Amino acid sequence: MERAKRPHILVCNDDGIEGEGIHALAAAMKKIGRVTVVAPAEPHSGMSHAMTLGVPLRIKKFFKNSRFFGYTVSGTPVDCIKVALSHILPEKPDLIVSGINYGSNTATNTLYSGTVAAALEGAIQGITSLAFSLATYEHADFTYSGKFARKLVKKVLLEGIPPDTVLSVNIPNVPESLISGAVITRQGRSRWEESAIERNDMYGNPYYWLNGTLRLLDKDIRDDEFAVRQNYVAITPISCDMTNHSLIGTLEQWNLQK
Repeated sequence: MERAKRPHILVCNDDGIEGEGIHALAAAMKKIGRVTVVAPAEPHSGMSHAMTLGVPLRIKKFFKNSRFFGYTVSGTPVDCIKVALSHILPEKPDLIVSGINYGSNTATNTLYSGTVAAALEGAIQGITSLAFSLATYEHADFTYSGKFARKLVKKVLLEGIPPDTVLSVNIPNVPESLISGAVITRQGRSRWEESAIERNDMYGNPYYWLNGTLRLLDKDIRDDEFAVRQNYVAITPISCDMTNHSLIGTLEQWNLQK
């Protein structure tokens, strides 16, 4: 690939610029094109599409091993995309990739994910965008996930994807030899069952920690969470359009006109 034709790729995440996953993703993307990293200064998991209003955002350069790595933004993943496109970059990038996230973003997790939201914001701005997540919260090995991200991004740059669409990619945390393959999936129905753990501070006042487990409600290889648990890479096309189109006709028959 000639240098002049190398695509410009914006890299973001929700785990913060010091997260191991974003460094693995940036390294993988540098083998494809020019890379600019813009990420939250602190972890912002579970922020969904939140943005900062009424509070100033701070932008700082971030150095790793005394070498410039990217920019931090004192806000959410969506803030990072907005700031990158409006202030940091002189023109829109060819592609946005978000991640690699600690923990899967499947099923209802997709709604909470700052990683996915950053990619969705890119799609809203008319930029081809993908989100990558590694299905583990401990002992993460980003070797294969970085390799697969590079493979898929090269394919997307060649083939393209429809406007207002994001590919949300969930990758099992197993060695490449144990990967069953890659499947195109839908967003499943599995959901978190949370509980609030009550504790007391030093003054005896109660406070709470949210805790929960992901309840598996899917049993089809075409459902993202189930596929990942079978060691498949799950690639789910997500649309920015949240309309339930199948219900429109029924609602029109309710005769709710003035």
